Amino acid sequence: MSEIIYEGPFKSHIKDHVELKQAVGYKYNTDAAHLKRFDRFTLAKYPDATVLTKKIVLDWCSKKTYEAQANQCSRASVIRQFGKYLDSIGVEAYIIPKGYYPTEKQYTPHIYPVDELTRFFAQTDKCHYCSEYPYRHLIMPVVFRMIYMCGLRVSEARLLKVGDVDLEKGILTIKHSKKANSRLVPMSDYLSQLCRQYSKKAHPFPVPEDYYFPAQEGKPMTIGNVYKNFRKFLWRAGISHGGRGYGPRVHDFRHVYAVHCLKKWVEQEKDLTAYLPVLKTYMGHDSFQDTAYYLRLTADVFPNITLKLETHYPEIIPELGGSADETY
Repeated sequence: MSEIIYEGPFKSHIKDHVELKQAVGYKYNTDAAHLKRFDRFTLAKYPDATVLTKKIVLDWCSKKTYEAQANQCSRASVIRQFGKYLDSIGVEAYIIPKGYYPTEKQYTPHIYPVDELTRFFAQTDKCHYCSEYPYRHLIMPVVFRMIYMCGLRVSEARLLKVGDVDLEKGILTIKHSKKANSRLVPMSDYLSQLCRQYSKKAHPFPVPEDYYFPAQEGKPMTIGNVYKNFRKFLWRAGISHGGRGYGPRVHDFRHVYAVHCLKKWVEQEKDLTAYLPVLKTYMGHDSFQDTAYYLRLTADVFPNITLKLETHYPEIIPELGGSADETY
C-alpha cells in the first residue's frame, strides 16, 4: 500500500498519530482514510489552524446529506481519538464527547436456519462461467462456505493468498485480521477437499503470493464484489433482505458459525469455561467479552438452551453487553 501524504495544517500530527496506532498493533486503514479526508478538509477550510477548535471539529462532523448515521459516528470517533492524541502531546484540542451523535438502532445478526444455509449454498453451486470474471463460478461455492465454516471475517477470506492455504494439512493462515494479528484456522475435511478441487482449477501452477480468490487482473475481490454476489444468491435462494442496515449480511455467516459451535457444546454438556478460550482463539477475538457476546446471542436464538446456560454460567450471561459489530 502506498504511503498516505498529508498536506493540511495538522499533517505532522496526523502522520504521527496514525504511525503510533499502527505501531501498537492496529491496522488503522479505515481511520487513516478518514483522517486523510479530514486533512483535505482542513487544508481547504482552515489552512492556518494551529489548534483543533470546537468549530473545526463540529464543522467536520456535520452530517452530509448522503451519509449514513453510522458513518457520521465513525468520523466523530476518529476525530475524538485524534483530539485525545493532540491533548496528550500538549497541543490544544477540542475533544468531542463520546456519543455526541446518536447511533442507529443496533443491528441484530441474522442467524440463518439450516434450510436457509442449504438453499443459499445450493445457489452458489449454480454460479455459471462468465468470460468477464473467469474464476467467479469456481470462487463463489468456496468463499462463502469458507466464511461460514471457518467463522472468518469477509476481508480475512478475500485477502487470503495461495501460500496461506495449506491443502495438505487443511489449515488456513489468517494474516489480514483485526489489529493485524495472525492465527491458524483448521478446516473441516469437507472444506479441505473443496479447496483442493478448487485449487486444481484456479491455481494449477500455484504462486504463493497470488490471491487465493482472485478478481480481475489478479487483484483481490473487493467487499463490493462479495456483497453484490451475496445479494444475488440470497434473492435466488428465496431469502428476504430487509434493506440497508437490516440484513441479512455476509458477516452474519461468522456469527452463525459461533452460535452453532456454542449450541453444539451446550447440548453435549461441554464445559464452556474450557471451550470459550478455544473459540476466542479460533475466531481471532481480542478479548473474552467479544466471544462471550455469542453466549447471549445463542440463548436468544435457541430459547430451549437458555435455562441451561443461565443455570451453569450465571456469572457470564447477565453481564453481556457486546454488539454485533462487523469486527467481531
